[in-house]
Amino acid sequence: MDFLLECIGFPPDTDLDALAARVEREGEPVAWRDPDGLHRRLALADGLDLRLDRDEPRAAPALWPYFQSPHRLRVALEQLHGLPDQPYDMLMYGEANPAPPTHPELRGESWPLSCYLTDARRLDRPLAARHVIAVTIAGFALDVGWIGPPTDATEAASAELPYGARLRPLEREEEPGGCMDVSLRVRAVRHLVNPLTTVPFDLLECDAPGRPLQLFVSRWQLRADDLPVPRPGMRVEGVFVFTGRVAGGLPAPRLLRERFG
Repeated sequence: MDFLLECIGFPPDTDLDALAARVEREGEPVAWRDPDGLHRRLALADGLDLRLDRDEPRAAPALWPYFQSPHRLRVALEQLHGLPDQPYDMLMYGEANPAPPTHPELRGESWPLSCYLTDARRLDRPLAARHVIAVTIAGFALDVGWIGPPTDATEAASAELPYGARLRPLEREEEPGGCMDVSLRVRAVRHLVNPLTTVPFDLLECDAPGRPLQLFVSRWQLRADDLPVPRPGMRVEGVFVFTGRVAGGLPAPRLLRERFG
């Protein structure tokens, strides 16, 4: 996921070896991942980390961005897949914002979600189908197809959708997991600066059913494709990798159930 680092202010020509060495030197262990301390995090801003994964002491490290969203999203689980080459991650498919049984009229505001959960160690027991958990997620751009003022065509296409949001997982075998094809209205933009590079970047908060979604885009890609710097009121369309963690809804560990009922 090195190229996703552009979304948080690392230029394409960043010396990744030097950056990895800095994360190993200055970072701290990541909760719910490698117990031997080979996975490190370096805080860049409130909720935003640069993560380093090294599954074996002599293995090449992988760098990737991570954001801890302040918004919890309810998800009814449909599938959970372990990843043979990523033992601390899990690919999740589910229904986001499911309607409670007492309010079936809200069913139209749910949407299908695919994302990577980075705390797979917490999912240490089978969960029933449609079990509802809370997650926090954020998206990092693989490719932005459009960002700009809403057009008649985009507004007409989204007029019947809750919050004007289109959210669809990539599902073909040749397409990467954990990715969503989205079309969302930007409600707010938070301007940030990468403290390691002094390069500015943006955190987009977008309208979506249930909870707003946080997205990051590469300014280098936007410039290359003659797309504007995002502003509130614009629409963003593209493919994003979603990552996150479990924020609630897991059954209590067996020992606690035995002690406290």
